[in-house]
Amino acid sequence: MKIAILGYGKMGVMIEQIALIKGHEIVCKLGSLSAESEWSKLAKADVAIEFSNPISAFNNISKCFDANVPVVVGTTGWYDQYEAVKLRCINENQAIITATNFSIGVNLFFHVNKIIARVMENLPEYDVKIEEIHHTHKLDSPSGTAITIAEGVLSEMTRKKEWKLAADVTSEADLLINSIRTDEVPGTHTITYSSKIDDIELKHTAHSRTGFATGAVLAAEWLQNKRGAFTMNDFIGF
Repeated sequence: MKIAILGYGKMGVMIEQIALIKGHEIVCKLGSLSAESEWSKLAKADVAIEFSNPISAFNNISKCFDANVPVVVGTTGWYDQYEAVKLRCINENQAIITATNFSIGVNLFFHVNKIIARVMENLPEYDVKIEEIHHTHKLDSPSGTAITIAEGVLSEMTRKKEWKLAADVTSEADLLINSIRTDEVPGTHTITYSSKIDDIELKHTAHSRTGFATGAVLAAEWLQNKRGAFTMNDFIGF
């Protein structure tokens, strides 16, 4: 499979390494400083993997659609434009898979989290909060992964109405997300259900970026020759 990498930071480097180990070819590595002549190489790809930044993501996705290249998008912080992307994807018979986190382990976490939240709907003695810790270079706060965890809780627990960062919480109906930035942490996410009697924690700790990059390459293999707007739920089969 011929892969284009859009955004060649630490994640892009890891994706390249894993893709090459799996026998794929990298046809181009593109970023905001790439010349237009370099972007013309995008059309040679069977699929693109996009891990850039929230400012560049929408434009990069548009360029993939222009070139008729399926795209895997791991960048977060751009989802206010998602509906426009999805509409174009469907109308033009393009292909995209988006995820706030491509780690298989994290997506199992998302699934189990919703099951626990469904049970906790009938146990109001338990309050719930989320904590996420990432490296200081991460631009969005809270993380897209933390937001997905929060959305999973909100879909199952009617007593929580919306997520808010810790400093903005004003009501018991707010779902608190504590967002911490510290040196060289790939990503740690914890959801805690607390009562006067006990605490129940569900936690995912990434030891490196390998899980994110591996999941993105697996998603690219799956997306090739498909058409439509997909998520990791489609890929994993939940």
